[in-house]
Amino acid sequence: MTELFAFKILTRDQWEQWRADDIFTGAPVDLADGYIHLSARDQVAETAAKHFAGQDDLILAMIDLAALGDAVKWELSRGEALFPHVYGPIPMSAVTTKAKLRLGSDDKHIFPAGF
Repeated sequence: MTELFAFKILTRDQWEQWRADDIFTGAPVDLADGYIHLSARDQVAETAAKHFAGQDDLILAMIDLAALGDAVKWELSRGEALFPHVYGPIPMSAVTTKAKLRLGSDDKHIFPAGF
C-alpha cells in the first residue's frame, strides 16, 4: 500500500495512558488479536460506526506509517479490504496530529476537516 498515514480511534483514557507512557501497546481488542488495529483514511468512518457507535469524546490519532517501518502490515480484514495492522508498540512520536471525535445530533461521529 502507498498510504502515508493511518488512524487510530481511542477512548480518552487510552489516549491519556498513551501520553503518560509515551508509547501505545494497544487497546484490549489489539492485545487480544496480537496487533494494533489502524484504519486508512477511507476506512476510519466505517470503523467508528462499527466499533465505537454511540461513544462520545473519543480521540482520533493520525499516525505516520513511515515512522513504524516494517512493523506495519497491510492485511485483509473487514469486507476483504486491506487494513494497516501494527505488530509492535507505537511511539507517541509517530502521532502527527490528534482531534476529538464527537457525536453529532444524529449520533454519528463528526470528523474534523482534514481527516
